Amino acid sequence: MIVVQSKDCAAKKALVGAVALTTDGLGLTPGNPLGLIQATESEDEAAQLSAWFEQQWQMLPPVKVRDSVLVHALREISADRAPYDIYALILYSLFKDRDGSLDEDQVIKAATGIHQTKVWKKLYKFQKDAVIGAIDKLNRFGGCIIADSVGLGKTFEALAVIKYHELRNDRVLVLAPKRLRDNWTLYRANDRRNPLADDRFNYDVLNHTDLSRDQGMSGDIDLTHINWGNYDLVVIDESHNFRNKASYKDRESRYDRLMRRIIREGVKTRVLMLSATPVNNRLADLKNQIAFITEGEDDALWDHGIRSIDATTRHAQKQFNRWLDQPAAERTPARLMEMLGFDYFKLLDLLTIARSRKHIEKYYGIAETGQFPERLKPINVKPDVDTQGKFPPIEQINREIRRLSLAAYAPLRYVLESKRAEYDAKYSTRIRGGESIFRQADREESLVQLMRVNLLKRMESSVHAFALTLERQLADVERLLEKIEAVETQEVSEIDISDVDIEDPTFESLLVGRKVKVLLQDVDRIRWRQDLREDRNRLKMLLAAARAVSPEKDAKLQAIKTIIARKIEQPINPNNRKVIVFSAFADTARYLYDQLANWAKAQHGIHTALVTGTGGIQTTLPGIRRDMASTLSAFAPRAKERPIELAGEGEIDLLIATDCISEGQNLQDCDWLINYDIHWNPVRIIQRFGRIDRIGSPNTRIQLVNFWPNMELDEYINLEARVSGRMVLLDISATGEENLIEAQSGDPMNDLEYRRKQLLKLQETVIDLEDLSTGISITDLTLSDFRMDLARYLKENPDTLERLPLGVFAVTTASDADIPPGILFCLQVTGKAAERVFEPGYPLAPYALVHVTEDGAIHLPYTQAKKSLDLLKRTCMGKEIPDSNAISRWNRQTKNGADMRKAQKLLAEAAASIAGKSQERAIESLFSPGGTHALKGEFAGQDDVEVIAWLVILPEEAQ
Repeated sequence: MIVVQSKDCAAKKALVGAVALTTDGLGLTPGNPLGLIQATESEDEAAQLSAWFEQQWQMLPPVKVRDSVLVHALREISADRAPYDIYALILYSLFKDRDGSLDEDQVIKAATGIHQTKVWKKLYKFQKDAVIGAIDKLNRFGGCIIADSVGLGKTFEALAVIKYHELRNDRVLVLAPKRLRDNWTLYRANDRRNPLADDRFNYDVLNHTDLSRDQGMSGDIDLTHINWGNYDLVVIDESHNFRNKASYKDRESRYDRLMRRIIREGVKTRVLMLSATPVNNRLADLKNQIAFITEGEDDALWDHGIRSIDATTRHAQKQFNRWLDQPAAERTPARLMEMLGFDYFKLLDLLTIARSRKHIEKYYGIAETGQFPERLKPINVKPDVDTQGKFPPIEQINREIRRLSLAAYAPLRYVLESKRAEYDAKYSTRIRGGESIFRQADREESLVQLMRVNLLKRMESSVHAFALTLERQLADVERLLEKIEAVETQEVSEIDISDVDIEDPTFESLLVGRKVKVLLQDVDRIRWRQDLREDRNRLKMLLAAARAVSPEKDAKLQAIKTIIARKIEQPINPNNRKVIVFSAFADTARYLYDQLANWAKAQHGIHTALVTGTGGIQTTLPGIRRDMASTLSAFAPRAKERPIELAGEGEIDLLIATDCISEGQNLQDCDWLINYDIHWNPVRIIQRFGRIDRIGSPNTRIQLVNFWPNMELDEYINLEARVSGRMVLLDISATGEENLIEAQSGDPMNDLEYRRKQLLKLQETVIDLEDLSTGISITDLTLSDFRMDLARYLKENPDTLERLPLGVFAVTTASDADIPPGILFCLQVTGKAAERVFEPGYPLAPYALVHVTEDGAIHLPYTQAKKSLDLLKRTCMGKEIPDSNAISRWNRQTKNGADMRKAQKLLAEAAASIAGKSQERAIESLFSPGGTHALKGEFAGQDDVEVIAWLVILPEEAQ
């Protein structure tokens, strides 16, 4: 019976009948209850029934209110909740029936003793999370890509994974670029400079280039007898070097050999890849790296919702190209996320771990890691070439470079028409798995274009490097002219190039060319000789101008001396005199060392070192070994953890280097980095700066200095475009493989407008790697951190989440400008509706996260679940008790829960957005008596939607 009373408690109406205390029983949602309901017609009847009801109530035996199941449930739903509890409950709902949370105790076998190792104890919390996530993916999928940003310690994360496998008696191989080999060999050496010597690492180290060799030694490993198929884990450092897959008609590529010998043959091999840029040029870059994990099986992730890895990456690339064609106003990261589709999102989430510096600061805080150093605004320097102003303008030099035919490097250009088919057959390369042919003649012309660009870049680097290159090219021209002249005086019998062994010294006098040899009888010698003579004259003119600029007249050299002197005299951090100078060219680096080392010692009392990939190591610091480990330890003793007993070796304060140390080195003792020449790829500039912009830096501020050509950036980029022309680009990766990249492939790194924008940014500020693109970062597409958060919560609060009822909520505030006030709902679509409403491939079905602003606008639709989780985490982290102030404000707004109309309206908008409609009449029936108006195939009230949990976000109160 229901009695309706007036404000003075007088009975006005009474209803008697079979009415279930449910939403359909009360008529709020559709149903088909059968029952008879009677209502009083007068107040006297109502008063009599009310008195009778009160009498019956008083006759019931006493019951403790707290024992009532209904009261308990109502109290649970309306109880004040901590925001972090709601965050954990939503994570639990999303992940409990999927891959679950990343419970450290379940993923890592503690009996291995990994927690007692030195490398584990050195890790920060966010790094330990990466290790747990990586081991989980290695166990479940056979592989993982760690793609944390520059400076976040991927090497140490990988070392912890390696140690875990070694403790299980697994055999481990590390494949690294040759320039990074010493980074890895140090940690397994019984060496006082090895901070992890106590862990006694025992992995093998090979270079990427060793995959092309069948014999010889690589360190202490004999490649003739190595058992390639006997590794349980292979770690590939800088794995993006394998993002392209080349095919050759006469040999196996390094990619294919790695796949066949190490991964497919022998024991089951897990693959851990390390790269800050696994997706570098194209979204499809990921496919060839993932193939190492799946052993090339395209449907290996079928059970996880990815029917075809190839189709997924192809579709993502197609959508990305479509997105690039959108008008600028529509080319937003949110739009790209929607266009990419969920399969690519899922693919990355399954196999990658990627966190950015901003991510670490935002979600892990800086209490453990310390503050990242403040990046000062870059200093931009645009010196002249010649202090006396006699060197020709860059535009004039550029015109001369463009006029060079560089005939000495294009022998196939001069092959007679009747002979070209024979040379095509001998030298052409199959690409794209053999689907098409890359003609050697086209490759040759592309290389000539690259040589023109190289000449321009070397002049920009230093007039000294420019002169050395001109000298080498002039010598090549002279030698070739002599050879042509000699052949002219000989009688040559007809020989077919297909019958010639180009390595046979018998034919040496008849062949010209380096990698590609041509018979002088097969070329138009008259035309070739004419082009060579023109090149010779032009090279001599350029060389004379370059030689006229002595070091004393070198304006750029004098400028860097001034900058270094000012830095030493006015350090930005107390007593820090350290400077790194980067150049893309070893010739420039050696020139700088020759001109600066003695000057720095005499004028400022500091020692200098030179580190290049080819010319060895030099230093003015006496008594230390001339190897990279010793030299870099002397430059950055704190970052390299140099033993105290070696402190007597002294320190190096000026380090001049090429890009051989632009990756994988911790040099954060230093606080100044100078780019003596600007690399064409903005990624490389950021990677260089990452040597000092690292976690654990002792410096409060760090400075980037960029030397630019003395002209406007737009003018310079256009000039470079004219030099390179319309050419097929060759990507010479660190693996040494030559990979075709078509200029039309939508590669932003090859796009001049893209480079212009990013280089302009770098003149104003230091940007993060993930901010280079106007699109999305790989860090936007992985969920590992949320699984780790859930695992920690469950460990600290066992059985808590299972007891929480549906519909619980918390109230909090947000101060961030990009988090508008409103409500974030976690909804579950039930029944057959769950199969209808979500887009194909949606990874979180049947759950949906929707953030609705106060005015009813959808801020984050369910398709942007990762952003909703990010918002949820940012808003709830550290709020482990109810926010009493926010709750009081909410209670005032809702009259202690009596007026929930606004919340109901926002819920209606959230549910309607899932169906893709602005407003749904059927949703309104959730809150209106009189049944539903749902049509077939549409939502039908509570039967289709459950509210799992919701978070009210209020604006912060004005001070």
